[in-house]
Amino acid sequence: MTRKLRAVFARGGTSKGLIFHASDLPSDRRDWDAIFLSAMGSPDPLGRQLDGMGGGVSSLSKVCVVGPPSREDADVDYTFAQVQINQALVDYAGNCGNMSSAIGPFAVDEGLVAVARDDDVVVRIHNTNTAKLIHANFRVAGGVCASDGELAIPGVSGSGAPVRLDFLDPGGASTGRLLPSGKVCDRLDVAGGPAIEVSMVDAANACVFVAAADLGLSGVEMPDQLAAHPDLLRRLEAIRASAAVAMGLATTVEEAHERPFIPLIGIVAPPQHSTTLSGASIPEDAADLVVRMMSNGQPHRALPLTGSLCTAVAALIDGSVVQRASRAAGARALRLAMPSGVLVVDAAVEREQDVWRALHGSFFRTTRRLFEGFVHVRDV
Repeated sequence: MTRKLRAVFARGGTSKGLIFHASDLPSDRRDWDAIFLSAMGSPDPLGRQLDGMGGGVSSLSKVCVVGPPSREDADVDYTFAQVQINQALVDYAGNCGNMSSAIGPFAVDEGLVAVARDDDVVVRIHNTNTAKLIHANFRVAGGVCASDGELAIPGVSGSGAPVRLDFLDPGGASTGRLLPSGKVCDRLDVAGGPAIEVSMVDAANACVFVAAADLGLSGVEMPDQLAAHPDLLRRLEAIRASAAVAMGLATTVEEAHERPFIPLIGIVAPPQHSTTLSGASIPEDAADLVVRMMSNGQPHRALPLTGSLCTAVAALIDGSVVQRASRAAGARALRLAMPSGVLVVDAAVEREQDVWRALHGSFFRTTRRLFEGFVHVRDV
């Protein structure tokens, strides 16, 4: 037996996912997992999610839930769910920055937020995963979010109307502290290999950063190249799991392996010539930092947006692994060379005595509603 639920399927930045109204879902959130797994086609041992809306990669296996605000300084509540592909697991531990760009337009188009028919608007979004506020700034035309525009973002063909996302006070989104260990750099003991220097930073989502050279990499490897080396993938997952314990996100490495979403792991290298997935050239002077990221055990084909924001914040923290690799020491806007092109992220931090604080992080995305209607899910 199946039932149908009202939903919108949308692209947000370089991700795609289903967006539900909270009012259409069970009040008991323990019942959400089965719905989301069925809708996305998980678990799928073949890794393709052909029996659902997922696309077989982490950036295409996402669910968002939008409803009335639970705090006075927000217009809507937004809960993000990362649906695992091969496992019957739904992870609510962090947020998705890319899908965040679709939430404000969804709220306007669905009548959850009243706006002028033609204006530049701001929708205040409370992300329940991180208890943080995001301000989405975009153009409304004829009472709905404008979709046509000239902004092109790396990883998405064509162009669209810009959505500017401002993450307010993003530090400690996952752990409660910008520097969860209290240190800018740590030396992690990692199972199955030597200890390694990392920077563990929590802004928008918790991340652990490692220098490419310390992994025997140049930093400009393509996702398929990284995925073709199982020993490297195991090493990266071991680093991520050790960092999860050190950051207080898990009590054991075994528990960390069962929760693959955060921390994200970023591999950073100094600026150098690289190419994109489309074969385009990125000259050395076109970027301030080279970044590759793992997302749910897979090399990301662009960058998770929350991970990009965290990278920009980390680049402003003196002595971090990211800051040492970056050319833009002290600059606010950071140009990140990644597999799909160059992403520009703006961030600001301040330091009072020995305490660092992330003030904000901002970037531009595009979004597009792909369909609206009903998704069929199995009754359980």
